Amino acid sequence: MGKRRGHGEGSIYQRQDGRWCTSIDLGYVNGKRKRKVIYGKTRKEVAEALKVILRDRQLGLPVAVERQTVEQYLTRWLADVAAPKVRPSTMQVYEETVRRIVPHIGRVPLTKLTPQDVQRMLQAIAAAGAAASSVARARAVLRNALGQAVRWGLVPRNVAALTDAPNDERKRPKVLTPQEARRLLDAVRGERFEALYHIALTLGLRQGELLGLRWHDVDLAAGTIRIEQTVKMVRGKLIIQAPKTHRSRRTLPLPPTLIDQLHQHRMRQRVEQAQAGDRWQDHDLVFASMVGTPTSPRNLLRSFWRILERAELPHMRFHDLRHACATLLAAQGVPPRVAMEILGHAHISTTMNIYTHVLDDSTKHAIVGMDALFGMKDES
Repeated sequence: MGKRRGHGEGSIYQRQDGRWCTSIDLGYVNGKRKRKVIYGKTRKEVAEALKVILRDRQLGLPVAVERQTVEQYLTRWLADVAAPKVRPSTMQVYEETVRRIVPHIGRVPLTKLTPQDVQRMLQAIAAAGAAASSVARARAVLRNALGQAVRWGLVPRNVAALTDAPNDERKRPKVLTPQEARRLLDAVRGERFEALYHIALTLGLRQGELLGLRWHDVDLAAGTIRIEQTVKMVRGKLIIQAPKTHRSRRTLPLPPTLIDQLHQHRMRQRVEQAQAGDRWQDHDLVFASMVGTPTSPRNLLRSFWRILERAELPHMRFHDLRHACATLLAAQGVPPRVAMEILGHAHISTTMNIYTHVLDDSTKHAIVGMDALFGMKDES
């Protein structure tokens, strides 16, 4: 005779509709008595599912009791977990990523989601033409969300963590040579935001940091600027928020050229303020619009592309000016740790990723030099 099931472990029986079924008493969960019901087309299917649940209980793993789809859970996770903790701009990225995930696995019951489902989702997103970074972000967001589901006891394991991360095939950022950087600065001479481009190339400030820079954060007498806020476009609205990380909050020295540029820029802005009159809205922004409000990142980008054409430089992102600054620092022999502090990177690995291609060139020259040294024929 087979071993009798223990109390609350359920029994398998066939329903009138032909399906097989079992019910397991899970005891009290959050003050309410819970039961887990398993259905299957065959007795064997139900028995296997029951075996898995009993094993998980013996191992102390939670047994999922709520019925909801992946889409329903992700919607709840965004509202209850992500929204209270992340910045508005990050929340926008999360929402866009979830919208990318849902068409592929949104209808799958949360408790039945498998690593194979997630892997197929990642492959489908990649096949649709998404960049490797977007595929990796989809996996990361889902893994984060399912991690919370495990902590809530909704699922016994994080199936996204059991999938293979996509290969990181990031393209090297476009950077400027010293000669190209000078051509760019020549092209911006006389522009409203001439000083902005000088700061971008010299100090590597992010676009949001430049647009969020305030005059009371600039000390021209002492020759320093503080990075305390950024301007971002979120859901079609410009918002001012704190910098990305604590390392992004930093104080940087201003070389004489930038001090002169900012003096000239302030005089130009005072003329604009006088011309705007009552229309001027004072936000104390260094690189404000013609009426004092935050400048739209899109408007700045369109102006940047126009300047690139004038300078006969290749098309690039505004963020590539930051990479150009890092590359020029590397070319001057500035140690990565120093560059990390200037750029406000949270991790040295980020700085090193930008430094790599410059260091590759330096390594090549060094090896050629060694070959010349040891490859010399003995003429004695």
